[in-house]
Formats: sequence, C-alpha cells, structure tokens
Amino acid sequence: MELNRRRVAMPRREDIHKVLIIGSGPIVIGQGCEFDYSGTQACKALMEEGYEIVLVNSNPATIMTDPEMSDRTYIEPLTVETVEKIIEIEKPDALLPNLGGQTALNLSSELDKEGILAKHNVEIIGIQPDAIERGEDRIIFKEEMKKLGVPMPPSMPAYSVEEAEGIANEQGYPVVVRPAYTMGGTGGGLVYNVEELRDIAERGIAASMINQVLIEEAVIGWQELELELVRDNKGKKISICFIENVDPMGVHTGDSFCVAPMLTVAQEVQDRIEEYSYRIADAIGVIGGANFQFAYNPEDDRMVVIEMNPRTSRSSALASKATGFPIARISTELAAGLNLDELPYWKEGTLDKYQPSGDYVVVKYARWAFEKFPEVEDKLGTQMMAVGEAMSIGKNFIEAFQKAIRSLEIGRYGLGNIKKFQGLGRDEILKALSSPSSERIFLIYHAIQQGISIEEIKELTYIDDWFLHEMKKMVYFEKQIIEYKGKKLSDKLLIEAKELGFSDKYLAQILDIEEKTIRDGRYLLNKKSEYDRVPVSGADGEYYYSTYNKTGNPVKSADSKKIMILGGGPNRIGQGIEFDYACVHASFILKKLDYDSIMVNCNPETVSTDYDTSSKLYFEPLTVEDVLRIYEKEKPEGMIVQFGGQTPLNIAEELEEAGVNILGTSPASIDFAEDREQFRDLMTKLEIPQPESDIARSMEEARKIARKIGYPLMVRPSYVLGGRGMEIVYD
Repeated sequence: MELNRRRVAMPRREDIHKVLIIGSGPIVIGQGCEFDYSGTQACKALMEEGYEIVLVNSNPATIMTDPEMSDRTYIEPLTVETVEKIIEIEKPDALLPNLGGQTALNLSSELDKEGILAKHNVEIIGIQPDAIERGEDRIIFKEEMKKLGVPMPPSMPAYSVEEAEGIANEQGYPVVVRPAYTMGGTGGGLVYNVEELRDIAERGIAASMINQVLIEEAVIGWQELELELVRDNKGKKISICFIENVDPMGVHTGDSFCVAPMLTVAQEVQDRIEEYSYRIADAIGVIGGANFQFAYNPEDDRMVVIEMNPRTSRSSALASKATGFPIARISTELAAGLNLDELPYWKEGTLDKYQPSGDYVVVKYARWAFEKFPEVEDKLGTQMMAVGEAMSIGKNFIEAFQKAIRSLEIGRYGLGNIKKFQGLGRDEILKALSSPSSERIFLIYHAIQQGISIEEIKELTYIDDWFLHEMKKMVYFEKQIIEYKGKKLSDKLLIEAKELGFSDKYLAQILDIEEKTIRDGRYLLNKKSEYDRVPVSGADGEYYYSTYNKTGNPVKSADSKKIMILGGGPNRIGQGIEFDYACVHASFILKKLDYDSIMVNCNPETVSTDYDTSSKLYFEPLTVEDVLRIYEKEKPEGMIVQFGGQTPLNIAEELEEAGVNILGTSPASIDFAEDREQFRDLMTKLEIPQPESDIARSMEEARKIARKIGYPLMVRPSYVLGGRGMEIVYD
C-alpha cells in the first residue's frame, strides 16, 4: 500500500517482530467506526516500518478486517478464550491494546489479569495495564485525582443497587450514575428520583466489567470542555485539540454539538484544563493519545474533571480530522518506541514543538435515528444516542455551522423553514426547549424567529449566549432574504448569504424558486467557493475544505487523470461503515490504475476521510452544490456514486443534469432500482413474479389499493435504504 508521507525510520526494538492488534468488534451506539479508523492507522504505521501484524476482529464490514491491512487476519469472537488460542498459534511478541475502543481495552486487561500474556511472553506496548486500571476504574481514578489535587464532583462508588440508593439519598438528587469500564455512557444516566436510580444503577452494574458504578453530583448546565493530548515515552506532552461542547453537561459528548477551537472559553480556563490534563496524563502513565473531559461553571469559576479516556476515542477521531494531527498513527509510533522529537512537524522541526493552529472553525454535529424507532422518546442525556456524526470546516462559526447542518442528510439545508414547528405557540416552544433533544438547536432557531429572547432561551438550555447571538444574526439575515420572496434576490444579499454559509438549496426553499436559479445567479456574480487546506502533522499530507470567504492560500488542481468518489456521509442505521469500506477500496484500485482519486465525504470517524486514503480529500457536505463545485474545479474524467450508499444515489440525477459524467451504473439504471413503480414495471416485462402491488402517492390512493389487495400489507417507500419508513400494516 503506497503512503504519501515523510518517512522517519522507527527505532526497531530487536525483541519485537510481531504485534497483535485487537479490533473493536461490532459497531454499537457509543462505539462506532472511529475505532476502525484508529486500528487501520495503527496497522498501516506498523506495517510500514516492517513489523508483522496479527489482527483479530469480528466485524466483516470494516476496512480493518481486509486482508491487506495486516499480515494475518482472524475474524473471530473477541473473547479471552479465542484470543488465547490465536496467541498460542501466532506467538506475537507484543499486544497494542488502546486503539480498538472499550472492547479491546477491556479484553487486554482481562488477558493480563488472567496471566495469559505473561504465560506466552506477550508484552503490552503503549498504555500499560495499571494505567488502564487507573483511568477506567472509577474508585482508583478518584483516588488518583485526590492525590493530584485535581477537583472532581462529589461521588461515591457502589456495587449494588442498595448501596447506590444510600449514596444518592445522602448526596441529594439529581445524580449521575457512571459505570466503570464502559463507553458512550453505556448503562449510566442522569436520575432525578429513587425509581429512576434503581433502574439505571441495576443496568449500570450489569454493564460494568467489574460491576461498579459511581454515584456522582450532577453538574447539569455547566460547560463541558475537552482536551485531546499526546504523551510520549519521555513524558513530553502536547495539546492537540481543545473542544467546546455547545450543549452543556447533562448531554453526552457523543450527542453534543461541538466546536474546535474553543470559541467562548477564556485562555486562563484553557490553561487550567491543560495543566490538570498534563498532571493526570503523567500520573496515569499515558503513552500516546488520551481524552480529558471537564465541567466548568462560569458563574463561580469552579472546574472539575469528569473523566479521562486512556485510549483513542470518538473525540480522538474528531480531533485528528479537525487539526490534521493523526492521533492513532502517532500513538502507535510512540507505543513502538518513537518519541515526539523524532517525528516531523509539517511546519518545521519535530512534533515536540507542535502548537494547535489554523484560521478556521470546525463544527461536529451528531446524527440520530429516532425516526426509525417512533416508540423511543427523543431525549438526550448522559447515555449516548447518536448513531453517527458529520464534521464541517469553515472560515467562521456560522459558515461551518450551516455546512454541518446540510451534511446531516435529514432533508434540511438550513436551520429554519421546518413545517412541523410552524404552528407551535410560545408555551409549546418553551416546554420543548426545557429538555435536550435531537431537535433542540432547530427549535432554538425557531424560538428566536418567534421573538423569544436570548435570556429566556439561555435560562432553559444553558447554552452560552455567544452561540445564541450568532444564531440571532442568522435569523435577522434570513428575515431580510425572505422579503425578496417571489422576486430576484439582490446581488449584495446573495453574496452576504454565501459568506454566512447559507446554501443554494436553502435560499431556494425560503424564496420558493429553483436551486439552479440561485446557482446561476451566483455564477453571474462569479461567487464560487474557494478551497483552503488542513496540513497533516507527523506525516506528509493535507486535505481541503471550501469557503465563500477569502482565503490566503487557495488550492490548485493538478493536470492529471482523476476520478471523484462520493462517500457515504454520516453513519445512521441502515447506512454504515460498509460504504466506507467500499469507497476506500475504490480509492486503492484507482491508485493502482494510475488515476488520482478524489474523495468527498464529511464523516470524521471514517478511513475514507483519512489523509492518505486518496490522492485528494475534500471534507465537504454531500450536496449538489458542494459536490458540483469540486467537480468544476478538479475537472475529473468522471465520478463514482455507487459505493457511498443512498447518499450519492439521491443526488446522482441532478449531478448528471448539471453535466457530471457518472461512471459505472448510470443514474437511469439506479432510478430503475430505487423507484418502486419503474422496478415493478420492469419485473412485469421480464416476467419475474412479484407480490401483488400497486403505487400510491396519496392516502386516498393507498386505502383504495389496500382494499383491492387485502391486509396484511407491506408499505415500501422509494429511494430509501435500510427499510426506512417501511412497515407491515394490518388494518
């Protein structure tokens, strides 16, 4: 596999030749494809330096379990018994434990505690077992923090529901239940009374590897702030990324709307976060990347550490893509003996001189699947509910924010113009805002449109008023645009709208005109997006993002044979990591055929958005506007849309109409398969039997067809994946 990076010879340890890597197993909410990304980076880094890699994982959809990613791949259950058998066969010299999420970390701990690693002379490299225990065991972590003088919320451990009840009664409700050795808030939760406590404590104790939960003061409404750092074998530490969760404490970080760098947090507070994190990293003995989460109350300047992850995490993937610092790769090289002063910094010198930089803002926004499960309450808390996420980059917060919204693929291209909110009264809006949900940010926008004050919204949501005022700017600007409904938008407003990140599609929707009309108007004004770059540290590479604002270092396109690949966007139920796998393979094959591969995707957790997977990576929303601009700039020989799942298929026809050369299966053929009516007619023509069926475009038509066919019936929408909106109905 060709890698485009400045090579630094890794100081080979003569006693290590073969390394065992444990994957993360099946994707579950809270443990997703970010660990496929981390594990793949680890495999590539070690193979590049001549180490033999043995990989064990049970997930068939990942690029990590592809034979090219290791010397020997075992697709097997991730259990102590299975891994011991593999160790007996392969006789690895070392085990790398901290890149496969909680699954790999817990399994590595068990292998160590049961003496299996010692029995077979397998050394753990990188994070050590005692460091894992100090980071993951809630009691030990609390004791370490006390020694270090790092403040934590008042808490007590419990091993039974009865113990948990006693602690909660003493502390007073609400409290947070945090199980040890779990991820994504699994088994935990925020509880307000004894009935909720009994249910969640029982669940948390069962979820914990050591049947331990922490009953902790609920610091609801405080700011939630994160630092991602890397520490080497000499104890040198560098801060990679400061992440500000816009949603306050009470919402899991995996569900939180986040920004990097921090936009409302004073430098003194960031310095305190860094100081505490460095103390903890030294005490725990971190080697490689680690994530630290803090709660901060601006009212009384109180700060407490909530937890730390002594491994790569969802935040590590986000931090890597936000900064261009490949945390998993660097962590692997540090685990194998390299230090930061031996790795190149993209600016000059070595990575021990690294400083976070960049003249851009990154926004991460979660993707949920509540529409798939109407019986599940749309409510966010300390247990993660997101199934995926999108990341966007812009020159200012509003530009990045609007790009993130249209990256979600939920049929929304801006924050307003949502029909189901139109009839809500003031009291209904305020009631809905009082509880975090997947709709809360959209509801805030609607509330501002309805004249509800920033002060009232802040009191209910605890969201910093800086972000609320930025949304108010958007609302005010949108109000000016709507005055042109049915008329041509003024040139001045169109230019301003693009610089604020308003998409062509959204402008067309609120003006009730065709998107092409907006696009043609922009082109006449020569208002086209430009591209800037995110350089990669510790390796040779970069990737690109669009902006309608000025950039001092525009990206040029090479005069070479090129083909574009459209990725799958944010993961959701029915469209997941398998499409990342397909896109990555497409990129690898194009390289072998001497084509430059140009990847377009917006998912920070994936291998397709790794800097060295493709010849060129554009971190962009998968919409007609964003994809078409890249196509016009790069002038490829064509575009592949069939590997990214439903996402690229839904825009293929519009792209073709705009002049894009679609390679492989044509949009017309895709249409045959996706349109139920066309597919049914084709099956009839081919004399291939189907269940009796008919096409409905209204409730009246549906009832008429149902009476003719008889119940039970299957309702199948066109143009969906994973059975979305599909139901068996009995009456």
